[in-house]
Amino acid sequence: MKGLVVRLLPEIDEIRDRELRDKVVACWEEAIAFRGWTEELLRNIPFTLLAENVKITFIDHVRAVCRMCMAVDRVLDDIHAARKTKVNRDYLIAGALLADVGKLLEFEIVDGQPVKSDYGKHIRHPFSGVGLAFKHGLPSEVMHIIATHSKEGTGEKRSPESVIFHHADFIDFELVK
Repeated sequence: MKGLVVRLLPEIDEIRDRELRDKVVACWEEAIAFRGWTEELLRNIPFTLLAENVKITFIDHVRAVCRMCMAVDRVLDDIHAARKTKVNRDYLIAGALLADVGKLLEFEIVDGQPVKSDYGKHIRHPFSGVGLAFKHGLPSEVMHIIATHSKEGTGEKRSPESVIFHHADFIDFELVK
């Protein structure tokens, strides 16, 4: 299944730390296996159920936000250099790739349509995403990005990586709404 994950999310190869990269893949593998998601379904489900007629797919959203995060980090390095707040690029990429992995537990297909599962009615994706990340031994800094990226993170002090991800995520979300 690792081949499927890397095919869906080639940005995983941007994570320099091999152990961290393998843990990110393991989270995705478990989330995909949870409901038996196929590549076709993963490439076609909408990234959110909170808006009507969403044309952006789940995988495209994950990839776009991850790439926006990497671009922001590069721009800040290029322009601010020594004055820039330190950002752990591997943690930023890992967090960006895992922030929505819990949606694979939160969503299910019923009569050919993606809907919120009973599980998802009780446990939103930031929580299940953190649970997967914890189970697979990801660093707390990555779990922080997952935990604080959505409304559940409101009021929490965000790390630099979480700030970048949160804004990139909402750029993509708000443009669809």
